[in-house]
Amino acid sequence: MKTHHHLWLFTGATILVAAAAIILPPVAQPAEYHLFADQRNFLGIPNFSDVVSNLAFLVSGSAGLLFLWQVRQTPEQFTFADRKESLPYWVLFFSVTAVAFGSMYYHWQPDIDHLLWDRLPIVIAIAALLSATLADRVNIAAGLAVLPLLVMLAILSVLYWYWTELQGAGNLNFYLVMQFYPILLIIWISLCFPSRYSHGYAVFQVIVLYAGAKLFEILDSQIFTWTSGWISGHSLKHLTAAFAAYWIVRMLRKRRRLES
Repeated sequence: MKTHHHLWLFTGATILVAAAAIILPPVAQPAEYHLFADQRNFLGIPNFSDVVSNLAFLVSGSAGLLFLWQVRQTPEQFTFADRKESLPYWVLFFSVTAVAFGSMYYHWQPDIDHLLWDRLPIVIAIAALLSATLADRVNIAAGLAVLPLLVMLAILSVLYWYWTELQGAGNLNFYLVMQFYPILLIIWISLCFPSRYSHGYAVFQVIVLYAGAKLFEILDSQIFTWTSGWISGHSLKHLTAAFAAYWIVRMLRKRRRLES
């Protein structure tokens, strides 16, 4: 009964959020969004720090993929009670790896066309983490079943935003929903349903790190000033978000199935 009660609440909340995204006035992409604090060039690389800091995503994503491959090759593994539970994590770490290339591509020449490739893997990774959370804490079959739907919605949210930009009337509403609402659902689900594995609390640490990354993004120019031009908030955002992804790898390495 508890599960059904919360699932009805999740469904109702999702309908309300979707309705709000449709009804509320469109949120436009700020024209100054692409004007990052650290625009220094080095070694022929424009916006060097914001470009190169994305290598941290490549490290985290690759570490996750390598670990999943090792688990797949190990007959006696303890990370997943059902090997199918690894599917959302494969999508997650592929997406984190793709963030490295998409974000480097964007920061090399910041504009709307390049931003498309930065945002796509980010929302796919968040969608995959929601799927993994559902599979762990609610129901394996349900969590895996919604994975393709969540990924499709994530992609469509970015493509819709990009299409509206091309029409001259950008609308970030659905992209914002797919970036932040899944995180709220992950928190909600994690508070209401215990993990079947040890180190389940790590999901909250990951979210705190991601929230810190968003804060650094907001304080881009202020941090650049405070550090006397040593590092910008946006570069710190990349490093912190990549560390959040690595924290998931760390959690998977340590966790074990809890006794029922």
